Amino acid sequence: MKKKKTFSVSTLGCRTNQYESSAYSNQLEKMGYTRVKEGDVANLCIINTCTVTKSADQRSKAKIAQEIKKHPGAKIVVTGCLVESSAEVREEILELGSSSALPIQIVRNQEKESLISEVFPDEENYPEFVINQFEARTRAFVKIQDGCNSFCTYCIIPYVRGRSRSRKIPEILSEIRSLVESGYKEVVLTGINIGDFEDGDQRLSDLIRLVDQVEGLERIRVSSIDPDEVDDPLKDAILQGKNTCPSMHIVLQSGSNSILKRMNRKYTRQMFFDSLDRLREDNPDFTCTTDIIVGFPGETEEDFADTIDAVEKAEFAKVHMFPYSPRKRTKAALYKNPVSPEEIKRRKTLLLHKAEEVAYKLRERFVGKTVYVLVEQKMESGFFGHSEHFLPVYIQSTSLKQNLLVPVKLTKNTPMGLEGICV
Repeated sequence: MKKKKTFSVSTLGCRTNQYESSAYSNQLEKMGYTRVKEGDVANLCIINTCTVTKSADQRSKAKIAQEIKKHPGAKIVVTGCLVESSAEVREEILELGSSSALPIQIVRNQEKESLISEVFPDEENYPEFVINQFEARTRAFVKIQDGCNSFCTYCIIPYVRGRSRSRKIPEILSEIRSLVESGYKEVVLTGINIGDFEDGDQRLSDLIRLVDQVEGLERIRVSSIDPDEVDDPLKDAILQGKNTCPSMHIVLQSGSNSILKRMNRKYTRQMFFDSLDRLREDNPDFTCTTDIIVGFPGETEEDFADTIDAVEKAEFAKVHMFPYSPRKRTKAALYKNPVSPEEIKRRKTLLLHKAEEVAYKLRERFVGKTVYVLVEQKMESGFFGHSEHFLPVYIQSTSLKQNLLVPVKLTKNTPMGLEGICV
């Protein structure tokens, strides 16, 4: 290592990875390291990879190669789900570093939280693996759970992340209080499958109620959850909390019951809409975002039509679409009747247009209303942020700054999002 201690952390994939990368940054800064400036060369580069899709694999490998070239002589550390996909992939990662001054160090997922001690084995004391700030973000992601027990037929995550396990509630609350002290107004409770969260006899709904009592915290969001996990205690915790946002990311994946069954999802189309209807019965303005996989093996035109229909009926605020990508070690990779790449592309385009149309129509209902927007970014002619309903809002103002929570009267809807003025 050079005497000047600088580092970079690159993150691909999910919010859980983003949380972990922030923890590494915090640990390194407490050890006297500083984040490398643009154009300078770092001593230490950590790449937190993803393998959820084939394109995620490609992006992760490209980022490793890019960091090696950008930071000659640096210690390169690769962790995350890509390194768990196979021994062959690990060999490929090591080969990427064959021309670098130092060999690449791979840290497996089971050692992810002790990565810093793996990189610096001669150190005696290591900063705690927690976060008190989230680099360049106005909302902080807080990991409450890791791993998954579901084994959906398309998903490699249980194999690379391991079985479901939860953090202790006092530890989570302490971290959130530290984030609030650092100035954060909004936290997102995240994990790989947070519906599995448990600490003794306390579940996700109990945690949300306790987080809602943290003094100074102004917004709580819940990340990805399955519709069968939206029970009455969770519904009440979200809709009755004083700081909980009336919006959730509830995963659909497909609007076809036959495809959901082939995916080994634990719910039906009807169960999804039952959960959504119960939330909107108590709060008609409740909004929902979702994930959808296009082109799952055996997906017929009728199955795809069911998904289009579900998107229309659910009125999603945003749809995250993923073309099906076969993953080794998963059951779906062996399924017959694959959908051609050309057909997947066609369906993805159709679904994207439908999702944009539906989201625009949903936003129309909010024009004329006053919402609270967390200011996230300065734009050329104002500022950008999200409302409590996770609707994109462009604010016409010259006097705001990031991380403010401001009341905004919505005056106009556009294809990009809502526009409004501070009131």
